[in-house]
Amino acid sequence: MSDLTTRARIRNAAIACFAEHGFDASFRAIASRAGVSPGLITHHFGSKEALRVECDAEVLRRYQALKSSSVADPSGYLFKHLAEPGPAAQLIVYMLRAIHAGGNPAREFLEHLVDNAREIMKTSVESGLVRPSRDEEARTRYMAYQTMGAMLIQFLTMPDRSPDAFIESMRDTRQNQILPSLELFTEGFLADRSMLDDYLRHLEHSPDSAASPHSQSASRQPPTAPSPTRSRKPT
Repeated sequence: MSDLTTRARIRNAAIACFAEHGFDASFRAIASRAGVSPGLITHHFGSKEALRVECDAEVLRRYQALKSSSVADPSGYLFKHLAEPGPAAQLIVYMLRAIHAGGNPAREFLEHLVDNAREIMKTSVESGLVRPSRDEEARTRYMAYQTMGAMLIQFLTMPDRSPDAFIESMRDTRQNQILPSLELFTEGFLADRSMLDDYLRHLEHSPDSAASPHSQSASRQPPTAPSPTRSRKPT
């Protein structure tokens, strides 16, 4: 017998239904999955909008917990969720549907996602896993938008948008995003730093640079990242 409260069972069922079918999923479908009556959903949440607010918060909480665990063992996290994508797949597809739905709920969801990413980035820099940035806020937002945007394009062009099918497509070598992502993040893309240096000089001479804290911080060299405490074996 489950230890979850009825409210929590309904919320979990709604997360699963929204991930699989989108936010048009009916109370009847959610109730069937939770093993309750549709009227009980109305009793606990009142409306689908209120139900989604609670689902959004729970998905963000679970996602932050997953990402926090990845900082301690990033390779282990990657391989584990490639082999066993279940819970992570559901969370990712829910987030993609939440952003694609648009409107104010999508904007708020994305801002919460950036908030979570900001904390993870700070921890990653402090641990030595990630290099510091001249503008941590700009990099965090770029990474969040880039990551979610790339996955959203892949998701929206799939014939089957179920969570398991989406994760399977990400493991498909013809659409492999993991290798190019790791190459770009680890080895870089440009062969030299001339474009970066040109842009930094542009920022230094920009009329707005004196009034813009972001421009000032971007023109400075980032601090040296602390050395990682764990050993890394060449592959």
